[in-house]
Amino acid sequence: MIVVTGATGNVGGSLVRTLAAAGERVTATSRNITGADVPEGLPHRRADLTDAESLRPLLDGADALFLQNGGPSAHLLNPRRILDVAKAGGVERVVLLSSQGVATRPESASHGGTARAIEDAVRKSGLDWTVLRPGGFHSNMLAWAESVRTHRVVAAPFADVGLPTVDPGDIAELAAVTLRESGHAARTYELTGPELSTLRQRAASIAEALGGPVRFIEQTREEARDQMLRFMPEAVIETTLAILGEPTPAEQRISTDIERVLGRAPRTFAAWARQHVAAFRRG
Repeated sequence: MIVVTGATGNVGGSLVRTLAAAGERVTATSRNITGADVPEGLPHRRADLTDAESLRPLLDGADALFLQNGGPSAHLLNPRRILDVAKAGGVERVVLLSSQGVATRPESASHGGTARAIEDAVRKSGLDWTVLRPGGFHSNMLAWAESVRTHRVVAAPFADVGLPTVDPGDIAELAAVTLRESGHAARTYELTGPELSTLRQRAASIAEALGGPVRFIEQTREEARDQMLRFMPEAVIETTLAILGEPTPAEQRISTDIERVLGRAPRTFAAWARQHVAAFRRG
């Protein structure tokens, strides 16, 4: 059995569906299970990664664990305790969804330090482990959905800085392979899309998928920061703005890990926009 944490997230949700379609026994877990979109008949249980004991009954009899890095609550996790509980339940393999920032922003508490500590715990756990380090997600642009639906407008800073964002569906597909197949133990995979794309270009891809114009308004750094403060911790904002505005060469490097593992190129942002265009349509 495979236990998937963060099963309502962009990666976790896709992973649950991918594993179920492949005929695997899966238990989906998340902090909130109300209204969750999981395949019919699939066990979906509440568990909170900040409370390792809440995972114990779900991991009993499991042989593999997909572990999210905790997101905004990462600093509240006790990863060693989670992994001890996993081992006690019979888990032999763990796949960790980490962050590219562990390597590119080691000085950042939000993107480097906490995530690095979780990675270190996984590597020292005694389990077969694989670490996934994605950059930014295509699906981050869903933050634009309401403004596109209502006003056909996008506002964002650093309009013409390119980053190789990645489709969460590709991350999930690769995670499914590493959870089900041998040959991926003690590997760290850097996951990016196939090309650099700017925020202005992503807005244009959404417009093309919609078949109509979407106006792009370039924000100042300060305007973007004020907007982010409504839903993001300040420490996370500073690193996020630095990545968006002044990416390092490593953050702009296009990885081939998805192609090597899956045998195909990762999906472009334009392809993602066509697949998810309903989120940006009026009514």
